[in-house]
Amino acid sequence: SFPYGGMENPTLTFLTPTFIAGDRSLVGLVAHELAHSWSGNLVTNANWTDSWPNDGVTSYFENRIMEAIYGPKRAQQEAALSFDEMEKALKEEKNGPNTQLHLGVKEGVPDGGSSGIIYDKGAAFLRTLEKIIGREKWDAYLPSYFARHAFRPMTSARFLADMRQNLIKGDKALEEKLELDRWVYQPGLPSNVARPDPAAFAEVDKAVSAFARGGPAPGGFSGWTTAEKLRFLNELPRKMPTAHLEELNNKLGLNEAGNNEVLFAWLDLAVRNRFDPAVPALE
Repeated sequence: SFPYGGMENPTLTFLTPTFIAGDRSLVGLVAHELAHSWSGNLVTNANWTDSWPNDGVTSYFENRIMEAIYGPKRAQQEAALSFDEMEKALKEEKNGPNTQLHLGVKEGVPDGGSSGIIYDKGAAFLRTLEKIIGREKWDAYLPSYFARHAFRPMTSARFLADMRQNLIKGDKALEEKLELDRWVYQPGLPSNVARPDPAAFAEVDKAVSAFARGGPAPGGFSGWTTAEKLRFLNELPRKMPTAHLEELNNKLGLNEAGNNEVLFAWLDLAVRNRFDPAVPALE
């Protein structure tokens, strides 16, 4: 009954049992907690106003691990889902002060701040840095960052100072392109953000449009990745006929989903449509 997906510690990781989906579909959670061995344990945020050097950096690494294991397409899909969560958080906070990476004192507590900002905007920041700088140069910098700051606390100011000294090195044009202070200390989303590949979910988005117009439930759903399933369920209209939802449930077996992320995405869709799916697993 651990209340979070996972929590890293220096010698072990706490995990909720619901990550065991039966099909190895939630290994991203394990990748995330393992990556915390570096961004979180080796180099730890000095205080909770700077949570993103822990979880934003780790979320970026999680995506890189998923790319190494499953390939670029899946990594692009999961990055796109993360981007959606960030945009949702930005909208909920109306691009206000709570959407900057360096949090205010009120939000800078262990359970404060939106995960869509700390995790997802933090990861988007690093993906943007990688895109502008280039992966080869970026990948050479990252290990040196951890070596320099091993077993030391990290703040936003120290993170940016290290980048300026050891990566930018006085290149004013590069400094301007990166918009470091804009990302960390200002709300909203900088214009230089690396946006997800629109082709990542092209086929899934077609299935969403077809079903929303009254078409049949998509075939091959059981073979889709978790990211594809979540994208499909998250993008469907929140006002649909009950019969259409019943068809979706019956054909795709959503009530029996072993993957709890998929199950709860389905429940969210059902609840917002005022449809009771009577999920046996939750009775």
